[in-house]
Amino acid sequence: MPAVEEHTNRRVSAATVPIEEAVGMVLPHDITEIVKDLRKGRAFKKGHIIRPEDIAVLRRLGKEHVYVLNLGPEDVHENEAAQIFACTLAGEGISYDSEPSEGKIAFTASIDGLLKINREALLRFNMLGEVMCATLQTNTPVRRGEQVGATRLIPLVTRRTLVEEAVAAAQQSGEAVLRVLPMRQAAAGLVITGNEVYKGCIADRFEEVLRAKLLALGASVMQVRFAPDDPKQIAAEIHACLDAGADLIITSGGMSVDPDDVTRLGIALAGAEQLVYGTPVLPGAMLAVGRIGKVPVIGLPACGMYHGITVFDLILPRILVGEQIGRTELAELGHGGFCRNCQVCQYPVCSFGKS
Repeated sequence: MPAVEEHTNRRVSAATVPIEEAVGMVLPHDITEIVKDLRKGRAFKKGHIIRPEDIAVLRRLGKEHVYVLNLGPEDVHENEAAQIFACTLAGEGISYDSEPSEGKIAFTASIDGLLKINREALLRFNMLGEVMCATLQTNTPVRRGEQVGATRLIPLVTRRTLVEEAVAAAQQSGEAVLRVLPMRQAAAGLVITGNEVYKGCIADRFEEVLRAKLLALGASVMQVRFAPDDPKQIAAEIHACLDAGADLIITSGGMSVDPDDVTRLGIALAGAEQLVYGTPVLPGAMLAVGRIGKVPVIGLPACGMYHGITVFDLILPRILVGEQIGRTELAELGHGGFCRNCQVCQYPVCSFGKS
């Protein structure tokens, strides 16, 4: 009869057994191995029957004892809990592991798109303490196959009523905690403004930059028009793009306080509604957004040509999933909206645009 030290975890009968006396017993949880700078992973899987040759390995992993569990009908093991949580938290565009590893289930984007996190539901879920879900920030563009979060039960075992409470907290709003929304393949019309470009004094650089950004998100440029610093001509070129079938309008330049910068007036003259000018984001404070009918219009200031990442990169993916960006959405970007202008840009693996 092995010597055991008895514990009580709610209604769970748990015993710690010295590893030398555990041969033939079944592990109730995964055991992790960490090798500094090399790997962190599962050394023994839940359900493994301990063999004599495992003793040395367990000791090397710092294990002197293993658990023996007797679960009651109201108890939930970490693996079962993780599977319940994953099914509850995942929404459209999200896939997850079929079984836990080390008690954890990871979430993966099943499509290219924009990650949306229901932050209120996530907070309610995590406030319960014994459960957890960690995610990337909401509004992060992600690729198919990219891991976007993970969930697990923190203790080895918990009561079933807590699991049910966690499920209810996650489902309270009726919207899944994690989703990936597809971005529409927009056909953009670009209107490049400014006398210096229109008259050929300098070469345009905006088209190249904007084409690359749109292509990276699955959109395209269907027409490029040029206009001088004249509101009527800017408005006319915007309508020429609309008449050609553009379902996204982007104007470039002419958004500052200079008296010759009249692009915003041209956008308004073209019939833009709900036009919002100015953002609490640097670079990109002088950006404008609005709509002409159902077509989004973005007025991009000159910083979009000189800075690799601006507020344009924060709002474009959201527009492509159908969001309407107004004053509230722009104001919320102030927290995290200051770019550090690193010598080597790390975006999106940085704080810019993260709240």
